[in-house]
Amino acid sequence: MVARINTVAFQGIEVLDVDVQVQTTSGLPAFSIVGLADKAVAESRERVRGALHAMGLALPSKRITVNLAPADLIKEGSHFDLPIALGLLAAMGVLPVDEIGGYTALGELALDGGLTNVAGVLPAAIHASAGGRGLICPAAQGPEAAWAGEVEILAPLTLLALINHFKGTQVLSPPETRLTDTAPVYPDMVDIKGQETAKRAVEIAAAGGHNLLMVGPPGAGKSMLAARLPGLLPPLDAAEVLETSMIRSIAGELQNGVLSAARPFRDPHHSASMPSLVGGGHRARPGEASLAHLGVLFLDELPEFQRGALEALRQPLESGRVSIARANAHVTYPARFQLIAAMNPCRCGYLDNPAEACSRAPKCAQDYQSKISGPLFDRIDLHVDVPAVNPADLNLPPPAEASADIAARVLNARTIQKRRFAKMGVPIRTNAEADGKLLDDIATPDEGGRKLLVEASEKMGLSARGYHRVLKVARTLADLDAAEDTLINRIHIAEALSYRRIRPGRGAMMVGGKRAATGA
Repeated sequence: MVARINTVAFQGIEVLDVDVQVQTTSGLPAFSIVGLADKAVAESRERVRGALHAMGLALPSKRITVNLAPADLIKEGSHFDLPIALGLLAAMGVLPVDEIGGYTALGELALDGGLTNVAGVLPAAIHASAGGRGLICPAAQGPEAAWAGEVEILAPLTLLALINHFKGTQVLSPPETRLTDTAPVYPDMVDIKGQETAKRAVEIAAAGGHNLLMVGPPGAGKSMLAARLPGLLPPLDAAEVLETSMIRSIAGELQNGVLSAARPFRDPHHSASMPSLVGGGHRARPGEASLAHLGVLFLDELPEFQRGALEALRQPLESGRVSIARANAHVTYPARFQLIAAMNPCRCGYLDNPAEACSRAPKCAQDYQSKISGPLFDRIDLHVDVPAVNPADLNLPPPAEASADIAARVLNARTIQKRRFAKMGVPIRTNAEADGKLLDDIATPDEGGRKLLVEASEKMGLSARGYHRVLKVARTLADLDAAEDTLINRIHIAEALSYRRIRPGRGAMMVGGKRAATGA
């Protein structure tokens, strides 16, 4: 007799069906799992044995073979425990074979028979719903699975509770969706005195989804500004909540099955490796770039990150996705994030202060800033200098404008963008995503703006990418002014150009908020 139940395997956020086949035959007692199972799956034998023993059941004195089909697909993770146990119980006659065949099951078994959380429940539930099957998962992740919509979900605390449900002696209540009802609390812009130019750049970045680089000495407020950016961003809509939550579910970061409408904000330490930033490792897990999808990736002390890790961000900054190619896996994760970076002008940080600058200034600044490659600089829309705060500014009263005031303007600008792109029938959300002919259609400079842009591009040596990014920023500036037509005037072009930076090594570097000649 062969008992069968469905489960899943993951390749990126793609969900693949796995047919769990359990057969008991006469012969010497043995328990074998075949089908390219990794170490965690092979150890399922002991967890299943322990869970059955906790319920007073023993494995039959027969040869037990578990086949995970298709056999050429690598099976990874502890979520195979539950389907293997259910298939074995069906083969033993404890559960009806026909009933469990209509479900997709995933969950890790504890030795006392309890069900432990596993990664990937939300995408598995959506996949099961599309295939017309129900889902069996741990109780704590029932609310997560319930977001899949019209799908029957069984979320027991223990394996025994699930058996009793199928036998009719206990009824499992369907879980309900849960969205966090506590709004995240972010620091407020009123805490920052001075730095009006940097505040303006942060507002523009939030309004258009643009990448931003802040350069300034230690203590100037770069990290403070970055920490306040999430409070300016509008919450995710329902579709975006599911989109980001699927990635977090694959990474095992959804706590208690509760989803949140807050935009992701990830701030890895500068010692982060390339796989931790873009994804990878033995199981090709999502990295910080994907976990920041539709949100913010903040990289403080940008030149201190590994050169290879930073260069690996170049592709997702353009395409909005990460493709991880390994010998045993080729997966793709979405990574439409907003890069916010901060750095000192030189290693010591005090380039513009002769009393504190190192003896190698200004050559040290050129070497330090050149650790960031030209192609990466070119992908950053806004470059803003954050000079040291004047002590007199610290004694001024708090600014009148709070984060809520700026967030209202950001929301209005994003609403204009959303309405514009919906009318054009294109599946993008912000100006930063526009490209090609679409950008030409939404960002047409007037005669004065066109002349200024052409002249400035020649003098600054802007690449084609830099030219188009100036147009994107100018379009966002027009949206902040509630200009819904496609024409961009000279004022918006001029302000957008002011945020472009001459790449290090081309005769300029940053010194205390100013561009200074290096003689290169």
